[in-house]
Amino acid sequence: MAGVRITGGLLHDWQRRNAAATIPHTIEQLREAGNLSNLSRLLEKDPAPYRGRYPFLDTDLYKTLEGLAYELGGDTGNAEVREFYEEVVGLLERAQAPDGYLNSFFQDPAATKKPWEDLAWGHELYNLGHLIQAAVAANRRMGDDRLLRIATRFADLVVSRFGEGGEEVTCGHPEVEMALVELYRETGERDYLTQARLFVERRGAGKLKHSIFPGDYFQDHLPFRELPAVTGHAVRMAYLASGAADLHLETGDRTLLEALERLWDDMVSGKLYITGGLGSRHSDEAIGDRYELPSERAYSETCAAIATMQWAWRMFLTTGRAPYLDVFERVLYNAYAVGLSADGKAFFYDNPLQRRPDHEQRSGAEDGGDPLRRAWFGCPCCPPNIVRWMAQLGDYVAAERDGAVLLTAYTGARIETGHLDLVMETGYPWDGDVRVTVERAEAGPYALVLRVPAWARDVTLTVNGEPVEAGARDGWLSVERAWTAGDEVRLGLPMPVRAHGSHPYLDATRGAVSLARGPLVYCVEQQDSPVPVDDLVVGVPEIVSANTDTAEHELPGAVVLRVAASAAPPRSGELYPELPLEPRLPEATVTATFVPYFLWGNRSPEPMRVWVRTP
Repeated sequence: MAGVRITGGLLHDWQRRNAAATIPHTIEQLREAGNLSNLSRLLEKDPAPYRGRYPFLDTDLYKTLEGLAYELGGDTGNAEVREFYEEVVGLLERAQAPDGYLNSFFQDPAATKKPWEDLAWGHELYNLGHLIQAAVAANRRMGDDRLLRIATRFADLVVSRFGEGGEEVTCGHPEVEMALVELYRETGERDYLTQARLFVERRGAGKLKHSIFPGDYFQDHLPFRELPAVTGHAVRMAYLASGAADLHLETGDRTLLEALERLWDDMVSGKLYITGGLGSRHSDEAIGDRYELPSERAYSETCAAIATMQWAWRMFLTTGRAPYLDVFERVLYNAYAVGLSADGKAFFYDNPLQRRPDHEQRSGAEDGGDPLRRAWFGCPCCPPNIVRWMAQLGDYVAAERDGAVLLTAYTGARIETGHLDLVMETGYPWDGDVRVTVERAEAGPYALVLRVPAWARDVTLTVNGEPVEAGARDGWLSVERAWTAGDEVRLGLPMPVRAHGSHPYLDATRGAVSLARGPLVYCVEQQDSPVPVDDLVVGVPEIVSANTDTAEHELPGAVVLRVAASAAPPRSGELYPELPLEPRLPEATVTATFVPYFLWGNRSPEPMRVWVRTP
């Protein structure tokens, strides 16, 4: 929703860090890695070699530009940001081919492949998708249509080549589908909507040449509507579903919605980590089997977290159902947030839920470098994705639907709609007290609808200090009345510490428990445990009676949990010892500190666990 500005709380802190640290760092890394020189060299008579291993590195510029459009459009970008933005836009204008084609890898005369020769791995349409999204953001937020002109020229080339009556192919990496729908919304040109539909419907028709991985990696082994389960490369799967959801929103195609709901239910019931992470296989960055959710081998790519939120938001828009927002929130505060360091300058590519004492693998499957987060990657898709998503978080705080304002996320914010202007104040996610003040209201009754997270119990609601008996219905509390300036609504969401188990079929975490408070999942790092974290044994009574405190590191004000636990080291060094008849009693009682999962890995590289043993 465009009329929202985040003004306080954790999300505001994140956005300020994005502007002050992550964006300047990303600009520096893009320059050093050669992303800009890959474009500028196309304008030279004797160009230097293309820099980088992958043909889709232009997208890192596009994702960054999308984030910069939000910063510059909100008057928060500085001179360095403006200079970079202008430089990249200028390069794109000059590098674009006369027919509209734009890709610094394939436009290279020395390229080993020609344009459109390898749609499975060339990512040319994926590139276009991110260019479109940057262009739409710049046009909407800044009133700058230069990128939009570049993107529409490229999109028109794609329509002429791959549209109705053209080559019946699709891209190996979905993304362009939702971008084309967004381009249709921005321009009103229906050919873009048609092209998005064709790309979704062609998948699974055997037109894509597979190599390295089979068809299900690309979600190309069956037509989308016939997919029985989420499968294959996690980012590709969620981007494809997001595009299909956009198509349903524009066309009302019920067959798409039926497939989307089936796939979503499959994901959340057996393939999503408690953090909201998606993808359990490193070999192909893929979604595993049902209940295949190993903690130490969780891939949970940061890009997959963003893609899952995109899918969740679109499912909410099309159905109005709150459970989709519960997943959105879980991903936001856990699987997504953990991808960025506390200082905003280092990143996780994959996001495990456990780190063993002898762990050596580096994030991003690259040798050398820092043992935790890295400053950059050879395949740097995640850092610019974090930049753009962080910059646009305000779009997901509220929505208007059926004559009502819906508050979908809680943070300090100013919200302007056609009927109500609101100010929201809260310490969320550290506390559940939410205060909403009406600043302006049109005459007549109007509904204010507040989301009640699935974890919340004993919720309270008052209007101008008077209790309102309005039980939550399907995850929403609705108050309809004739509002006046100064009216105050207060929502109370108690945040006791919760203990979570896992499905008995989930072998990796059987006999273990995880801790949560509000929307946050917690973990224990070795620095905060007086005994090895693998020896910690925590009971449910001790969890629910844990004491809350404030963090002394990384993020002042963050709530940490002090939990009474026992130490139970192994009886012997045997890998498979014979079990005794009598259970062994713990040897010692200790107190361990659990920190929000998204904050782990900001100190020295030591063991960590989300799931700990229970008696």
